[in-house]
Amino acid sequence: MPSPARRPRRRLHQPREQVLAAAMATIAAEGLDRLTMAGLGREVGMSSGHILYYFGTKDELLVQTLQWSEEQLGTERRAALSRRVPARERLDALVGLYLPEGHRDPRWTLWLEVWNRSQNADDETRERQLDLELAWHRDLVALLVEGISKGEFRPVDAERFATRTRALLDGFGTHLVVGLPGTDREQVLDHIRDFFDESLSALQD
Repeated sequence: MPSPARRPRRRLHQPREQVLAAAMATIAAEGLDRLTMAGLGREVGMSSGHILYYFGTKDELLVQTLQWSEEQLGTERRAALSRRVPARERLDALVGLYLPEGHRDPRWTLWLEVWNRSQNADDETRERQLDLELAWHRDLVALLVEGISKGEFRPVDAERFATRTRALLDGFGTHLVVGLPGTDREQVLDHIRDFFDESLSALQD
């Protein structure tokens, strides 16, 4: 499942969006533990009660911040996938956006927290998380289908391959964001490129 929170694409006029941007900026600068309603209120000039009016609970704030973050990143992803370059180059770009930048990447830090809290969440909240996951899945499937149709990739079951690829990226991404010793982003990218070379390279006549 790259950082949208790093550079918002447009001016923020609505109070709700201001809070979401401030929440992501706080996570990036100080970590998730420092994210509080009172602190956010000071950042955006609101009371904590006003923020609760928009979000109700901290869990809901985190989910909506994640949704906002993924919307920002979705713009980058769609731009990368629409480039007129080989499918493999766009696949590598998608992977680069998916993976965390490194230890304590704010978007992935937020994902891990939302995943953890989802154990006690209601079905509707988990469905919203799934929608975010499926946006990546659908784009990956479409890119695989295109690459196969043009002979750039060998024939594979695109749905199954996308599911396995996302699981691979999630595993490596988790290692990166928690700072697992001996794991760095370039090493991970090398592993994934090797996996694609072995699994997708078009068969030669």
